[in-house]
Amino acid sequence: MLWNGIQPNSYTFPFVFKCCGKIGGGGIGRQVHGHVMKFGLQDDVFVHTSIIHMYAKKGDLDSARLAFDKRGSRDAVSFTALINGYVSGGRFDDARKLFDEIPDKDVVSWNAIISGFSQMGRFDEALGLFEEMREEGVSPDVSTLLSVLSACAHVGALDVGNWARSWIEECGLGSNLRLTNALIDMYAKCGDLITARMLFDGIDEKDLISWNVMIGGYTHTSKFKEALDVFRLMQMENVKPNDVTFLSVLPACAHLGALALGKWIHVYIDKHRDSFTNPALWTSLISLYAKCGNIAAAKQVFNEIDSVTLGSWNVMISGLAMHGDAKEALALFSEMIDKGFTPDGITFISILSACSHAGLVDLGRQWFNSMVQEYNIAPKLQHYGCMIDLLGRAGLFDEAMALIESMDMEPDGAIWGSLLGACRIHGNLELGKSVADKLFKLEPNNPGGYVLLSNMYAQDGQWDEVARIRTMLNDMGMKKLPGCTSIEVDSVVHEFLVSDKTHPQSEDIYKMLDEMSRLLEKAGHVPDTSEVFYDIEEKWKEGVVSQHSEMLAISYGLISTKPGTTLRIVKNLRVCNNCHTATRLISSIFKREIIARDRNRFHHFKDGSCSCMDYW
Repeated sequence: MLWNGIQPNSYTFPFVFKCCGKIGGGGIGRQVHGHVMKFGLQDDVFVHTSIIHMYAKKGDLDSARLAFDKRGSRDAVSFTALINGYVSGGRFDDARKLFDEIPDKDVVSWNAIISGFSQMGRFDEALGLFEEMREEGVSPDVSTLLSVLSACAHVGALDVGNWARSWIEECGLGSNLRLTNALIDMYAKCGDLITARMLFDGIDEKDLISWNVMIGGYTHTSKFKEALDVFRLMQMENVKPNDVTFLSVLPACAHLGALALGKWIHVYIDKHRDSFTNPALWTSLISLYAKCGNIAAAKQVFNEIDSVTLGSWNVMISGLAMHGDAKEALALFSEMIDKGFTPDGITFISILSACSHAGLVDLGRQWFNSMVQEYNIAPKLQHYGCMIDLLGRAGLFDEAMALIESMDMEPDGAIWGSLLGACRIHGNLELGKSVADKLFKLEPNNPGGYVLLSNMYAQDGQWDEVARIRTMLNDMGMKKLPGCTSIEVDSVVHEFLVSDKTHPQSEDIYKMLDEMSRLLEKAGHVPDTSEVFYDIEEKWKEGVVSQHSEMLAISYGLISTKPGTTLRIVKNLRVCNNCHTATRLISSIFKREIIARDRNRFHHFKDGSCSCMDYW
């Protein structure tokens, strides 16, 4: 245009500056600014505002402020442009001071500061500004409410969210899909899934965002089965998923052990690779396969990634650790270092966890020291937790207590809980009582610690103490978390509780359970009732352990799949000694590989043995 001798005007430069703000370095913007001066357009309000926008976008906030100060009369748009620049550059105090300088703040001005603070993660301050806006009598608009609802979702400000919903309904904006989607997201993340689902079901024409926020809300609150149910409804409506959809669905599949659905998603992503470019998807697929017990598939996905990220290395190392393959986890860690990746704190959690699962005390000590001394990573509670779990399970209680005393932070409930679990394994009742007291002070409403201590008293035959703790739990209204095991058959996840008889095929399940018990007895299995902590007759104890949730899930798997099919089960608690021994024998009797994931790790049962070598 310039070469052709055509003179730009005030309509030309705003578009040119917008391009300058998005591409290239700061030099080209300055050159265009020079042309503005040359053509005498520096006082034009539109050109002037676009200059401020451009410098703010490039992060040259001093030049943006200089341009702002040179204009005598400043409009709201100029203020907004510079405020946005300050917020994006992390200069929040400057943004707030400039905002306070605006003589007549309108809704656009308020939106700039509220939206800026919300987008930069300063959610409490964004909500504080919204309260000021309301006190000033300025009515919010759709843009305001979208920013406010996002902030509410992040900090759990349900009261403000409820006010926003009422205002939306009063103003007749209930049909605005963007606002409804934001409300669903806010209610879901604040834990009110009933209201979120009611709003979701009330939408006549849902868009992809509607489906994503509902699925993501269920996943965010650990309602994984519900998340998959909504995803299946989405498929029935022929709505095409995107990467956001799968980043919520894959963790739900991983948690429930829904391997078949996960495989379908993998195939779908492969077929539409051009539409799915987010590298986090491949990391999620590695995690899915690892958590569903198919570590070979996890390795295959990892090896096929074009550009491996540190997150991918971490997930693969963690997967190997969960499966008890400490040797390969450490070998992969060494390969990662050789390829120039610097491990972070998450990497070392996986490495220390691998050492703990395999009982590699010396290696655990070595890598813990290396993390601190060689990589300058300050240990966090999770790192200390791994080390204390490793030492405790090895029976090195003095060293574990010394490490706790050396910490420069207070141990949390997870650390005391893992040490209490180690005391139960080794029958160290005296230390267990002391550890339990510390755990109860930190987590007085968590029944897990009370149950562990009760179990230790039961192991020692102190039934009066068992009764005292059980009575105390009842008086406090606390209940032991029930054992729950899930198994996926024909892409449907089935869940079982102890002695569960709610399944439609319950009669057939219990017939197979009786057959399993008969064959186990024939193979010489004697039920281990040491973890049934009720003072009842031995025959009743044997009945209790035979109906644990994992036994019911395995029984259902045996009657619902073809001979030779691998069974994959997921349990929410640590597998007990009896079920572990019984499952080893079942794998041999029925010629089945059984892959079980409990709260701590994976167990691969095959031909009468387990990958954990009975160390878990």
